[in-house]
Amino acid sequence: MSAMDMQGAAERADDMLDLTLGAIEPAVRWAHGPTTTGSCDVTRRRTVMTVVAPERRQEFLDRVESFWRERDYRIKAVNTDEEFPAVYAQAEGFGISVSVRGGGQVFFEVDSPCVRESKVAASASKPNGPSYEGVYPLPRPDVESPYWSEGAS
Repeated sequence: MSAMDMQGAAERADDMLDLTLGAIEPAVRWAHGPTTTGSCDVTRRRTVMTVVAPERRQEFLDRVESFWRERDYRIKAVNTDEEFPAVYAQAEGFGISVSVRGGGQVFFEVDSPCVRESKVAASASKPNGPSYEGVYPLPRPDVESPYWSEGAS
């Protein structure tokens, strides 16, 4: 990691998020959450804009966890709370998580290890829906999916 700088860490975090979101079938819409930096670390975030019905949330997290296990990510914790489930993993010194929070919205987050300080550019990954650039906080999920949203009120 000593050769990696914060920009490289941000790009690796984007790769991890791109691969994870790309593995979810049927696909969900997502938008970028805020990027934050510390003195030597970077956090990248993605917010799922697809409505994931309460009956589908655990399945959604199970699919993500399975994908991470297939890629040899180390699962550090699983929260099976009915309302706010989450999965926390680690790979290559990066922490990655998926969690359901208020309003049933699903969030992904990747935290880098400590790396060399550098400037961090915005993510080059393009959201597969509206970008909501400059909007914070992002709106609640508003994209209906015949599969993931089934049964949502």
